[in-house]
Amino acid sequence: MVRAYRLHQYHRAEYGPRGIPQSVVGQWLGLTQAQISRIETGPPVTDLVSLIHYARVLGAPAERLWFSIPGVAPTRHVERPSAAEFSSTASEVTISQGAWRTVRRYLNAHRGELAQAASTLYPIEFHVPGTALLMAPEWSPSGPVEVERVRLKWVGPAAKSPLVDGSESEARQILPLYSPSRSFERYTQAIRYIDSPSLFENRPSYRLTGIDWSQDGSGELSFGVATYFDKLDISEALGHEFAAVAKEGLVNWARLPLRRLLSDPFDVDLRAVVPAITTLLIRVRTSGEATFLLHWRDPGKVATAGGLYDAIPAGEFQPSSIAGDPAGSDFDLWRNIVRELNEELLGAPEYDGSGSRPLDYDRWPLYRALERARRSRRLRLYCFGVGCDALTLAATIPTALVIEDEVFEELFGEVVKTNAEGVTVTEWNGQDTSAGIPFTEQNVSQFIRNEPMAPPGAACLALAWKYRDLLLGS
Repeated sequence: MVRAYRLHQYHRAEYGPRGIPQSVVGQWLGLTQAQISRIETGPPVTDLVSLIHYARVLGAPAERLWFSIPGVAPTRHVERPSAAEFSSTASEVTISQGAWRTVRRYLNAHRGELAQAASTLYPIEFHVPGTALLMAPEWSPSGPVEVERVRLKWVGPAAKSPLVDGSESEARQILPLYSPSRSFERYTQAIRYIDSPSLFENRPSYRLTGIDWSQDGSGELSFGVATYFDKLDISEALGHEFAAVAKEGLVNWARLPLRRLLSDPFDVDLRAVVPAITTLLIRVRTSGEATFLLHWRDPGKVATAGGLYDAIPAGEFQPSSIAGDPAGSDFDLWRNIVRELNEELLGAPEYDGSGSRPLDYDRWPLYRALERARRSRRLRLYCFGVGCDALTLAATIPTALVIEDEVFEELFGEVVKTNAEGVTVTEWNGQDTSAGIPFTEQNVSQFIRNEPMAPPGAACLALAWKYRDLLLGS
């Protein structure tokens, strides 16, 4: 049937004598070209869920099938479109996807200014001053909290399902067509098949379900489990919706139905709040000067925050493996940060959650060395709370890692200039900054106010400067 569909005269009229390419039908069905070839020439598909999906996507007449499509009643007569009508609908798909891609690329090219514009939708008391990161009072402690005093509580499957997951009609309005009269069901599907970056994989991730900061300078963060795409189906859809109206210069709540649906950005029950951990690394030089490291995120490689400067290291809070207990050894802020240091400073392959075996931290030389330095207080890690990007409502845990120069030189030496996500800032204003950018008020202000900076990284800089005496005086 798939082969007959591809080679139908109406499709040949639009696509040429060979009909619709297998790769195109594969995109519609969420399969590769090789998988389509096997479907056409191999043994019959027997999985009913897959068959129902294929039939829906290709518009197979219900009365011609030996199985039922839920919600679709068979009819005795199906109107066949004329060649002209089919050509029109096929062009409609092309136009729809082209328009979506245009907005997506506008979003990626203007994330910094769009985030600042989106922040004006929310009360000023929620803003980390000078940045587009939002932090409610209940999400932020009274000051930096050493990571040892941040308890993580595992609630696992007991966590309630989010009320909004990105499949709602408010989200579907911004999704393009993948075949005539059928739009993609999730934003991540559209990214994958229309404008996929080089790094785009769905991975298990930790979902924030509760926050409690105590007056004694400690805190507790509760987590269940979700996936990376659970986050993107909301956050990137919100960014796309905002970019589409901002591009027309007509930003207001009335034109943002998905954002209205998520009226309270700090309600962890409304959506899957899947945080990243963004860490500003502050290097205390032997001369007494402090420097910080920044990263430029390549929009061709990453799905979020492309084209922006960000603190380094930064990454999703995720297990290191699909195997093992998600509440086991990976369920730790510090260990996740060490994995990101390994990737972004040393250029090592990422422990990305797709491996078959959990990471053994006790046998990992880098982790053991960093842990010794932490216990001797030659490096210190502070948590500033939890915030979310005003543009996408993507959550992050902003932190600062203060490390002595000798420890840094011993373990990292000269950091790599490029990694899987972008480029380390090793030159700034004509000066060599491979050892870091001087941690001065002028430089902090320059990046926060005048450079395209990701809101989490900007917030880390702003908060680190605000509490610099505490961070550098310990």
